[in-house]
Amino acid sequence: MRSSVAASSRSSQAPSQPASAALLTRLAEKKKEFEAVDALQHASALFLKRLEGLADDCEVMADAGVVHGQVLAQWPQMFRTLDMFLAAREAAAMAAEGAERDANTSYLPPGGRLVRVPLDELQQAEQK
Repeated sequence: MRSSVAASSRSSQAPSQPASAALLTRLAEKKKEFEAVDALQHASALFLKRLEGLADDCEVMADAGVVHGQVLAQWPQMFRTLDMFLAAREAAAMAAEGAERDANTSYLPPGGRLVRVPLDELQQAEQK
């Protein structure tokens, strides 16, 4: 029995060397394939992060566009308000000229006085 066991173990070892070489080659190919897939996943993750950053930037730009649109929509109302103010100012100036002639007093029309707003003090107060 020993001779048959020895013969069978020799016969099983002899073909296993070429088979193991083929397995090692296939294992090396699978390792390369795994590394390539891993590199692809890493590159895909970086690409996804960049796309998400672009999406966030686009959302910020869209919000800014909405704000710009709201500001631009207010300009006609602002011009109407300025026109009313200038008309009232001119009317007050004409009335003041007439009153000045009558009473010889100095009169400032509405909006004729400049006011200084202390921004530095306000900003310091807000920071505290």
